[in-house]
Amino acid sequence: MKKIQMVDLKGQYSGIKDAVNSSIQEVIENTAFVNGPEVHKFQKSLEDYLGVKHVIPCANGTDALQIAMMGLGLEQGDEVITADFTFAATVEVIALLKLTPVLVDVNEDDFNINIEAIKKAITPKTKAIVPVHLFGQCANMEAIMEIAKAHNLFVIEDNAQAIGADYTNSSSKKVKAGTIANVGATSFFPSKNLGCYGDGGAIFTNDDDLAHTIRGIVNHGMYERYHHDVVGVNSRLDSIQAAVLNAKLPNLDAYNRARQTAARKYNAAFKDIDSIITPKTVNKCDGICETCDCHVFHQYTLRVKGVDRDALVKHLNEKNIPCGVYYPIPLHKQKAYLDERYVESDFEVTNQLVKDVISLPMHTELDDEQIEFITTTIIKFING
Repeated sequence: MKKIQMVDLKGQYSGIKDAVNSSIQEVIENTAFVNGPEVHKFQKSLEDYLGVKHVIPCANGTDALQIAMMGLGLEQGDEVITADFTFAATVEVIALLKLTPVLVDVNEDDFNINIEAIKKAITPKTKAIVPVHLFGQCANMEAIMEIAKAHNLFVIEDNAQAIGADYTNSSSKKVKAGTIANVGATSFFPSKNLGCYGDGGAIFTNDDDLAHTIRGIVNHGMYERYHHDVVGVNSRLDSIQAAVLNAKLPNLDAYNRARQTAARKYNAAFKDIDSIITPKTVNKCDGICETCDCHVFHQYTLRVKGVDRDALVKHLNEKNIPCGVYYPIPLHKQKAYLDERYVESDFEVTNQLVKDVISLPMHTELDDEQIEFITTTIIKFING
C-alpha cells in the first residue's frame, strides 16, 4: 500500500506534470513574472468557469478577504458577523481593519453559519455578513441574502474551501460557490481543491464598480502608474503560480468528483457504526448521491460520539494514518478575539463540535486499499 497522505500533491502532480512544467517554463522564458500573460489567462478562464463577471487575482486567500472588505468601504467600528467554527483568517482580517468581529454559532449537521444566530446578532452597527463555505459546501446563501437585503448589509463569501461547488436555490437554479454575494474570496493554498505551488488567492464579483475599486487596491491603489487614487496594498498573484493554476483548472471538476467518490466510500464503510456521524450535504441526500455537486469535500470531517476523539487521533497516528482536528478551539475562546459580550450558551454547537470532529485523509489520489485500511482501523478502534 502507498504511504497515506493527508494531501497527496506529489501524486496529483504526476498526472499533470507535462502541463505544469511547460506552463512554468513559458513564464521563465518570457520573464513576465508579475502580472504576466499567464495571470490574465487564468483570470479569464476562472471567470468563464465560475460564470462571474470579474475575477481579481491576488497574493493569497487572507488578502482576498481583506481586500474584499476594503473595497466595500467598511469603516472602523462596523460590525461584521461571521462563523465561530472556522479558521482564524476570516476573523483576523475583520480585526486588522479595525472592524468589530461578531462571532455566531453554526449548524450541527453541515457546520455552516446558523441563520437564526445571524438574525439574533444583528444590531444597528452591523454592516456585513461573512458566511464561510466550510469543508467544501455552501452555507444557506438564499436565506443569508434575504437577511442582508432586509437589513441593507453586505455579504462577503469566504469560499476558500468550496471552489467548484454548486449552490442550488429554491427555484432550482444552480450557481457556483463564491459568486452569489456582493463579493467572494478564495485561496489557492497548495492543499486547496484548486491549489497552486505557493500562495495565491482571488476575489470574485459581478459588480463593475466594486471590481474597479478592488483592482486598484491590489496594486498599491493605482489605476495609472504612480497615480494612487485609493489606499491600496501590494497583493498580486505571481505568474508562476498562475501557470500552475492554468494547468490545474481544466481538471478541477474531475478532482472534485474524485473527492466525492472517496467520500462516498468513507460513508459506506461507516454507515452501520452508530458512534460515527458522517458528513451531511446541504441537499440532505441519503449519503452522497451520484449527482451530488453541492459538496466538494475539501475536508472529509466526521463527528464521533461516545468515543475518545483524542485517543482515536493518537491511534491513527501510531498506524501512520494522518488526520486533523479542524478546529480544536472556537474562535470566541482564542486569546486574540476574546470579547466580554460573548455568552457561552450562544455557542452550544461549536463548543461541542470542537470535541467531536476529526478529518480524515481527503485528496484526489486516495485509492480503495488506503480507504479500506483507514476505515477498518477506525472501526476496530471503536469496537475495541
